[in-house]
Amino acid sequence: MLNSFPMNGFVPTKDAPKARAFYEGVLGFELVSDNEYVATYRAGANNVMLQKGTQFEPLQRTIVGWEVTGIRDVVAQLAQRGVKFERFGLDWMKQDDLGIWESPDGKVAWFKDPDGNTLSVSEH
Repeated sequence: MLNSFPMNGFVPTKDAPKARAFYEGVLGFELVSDNEYVATYRAGANNVMLQKGTQFEPLQRTIVGWEVTGIRDVVAQLAQRGVKFERFGLDWMKQDDLGIWESPDGKVAWFKDPDGNTLSVSEH
């Protein structure tokens, strides 16, 4: 039933100005609205909602990811904008020179936002 509707992703932030600089300036998202509780960004047909002032410890897994085409180009462009991609150094998980892992289902690379939330780009 819900598969025909856009989805909102919620991302916590302790430092809204720093998060805003990252999501707007680095990732290039369009700010749709901003109030004392959330800043809403357009991400394709979906929204990323930055929940302000929340106290949290970042999860040790991906909380939001984007399906891209041309993952090597996307990762290279993000790296040029200052995004640092995670390197895990695991024997079973060989990452290429850009930090992209070729999983059984496709390719994925991970990075963190200023609050330590793990984000990803993938190509399937």
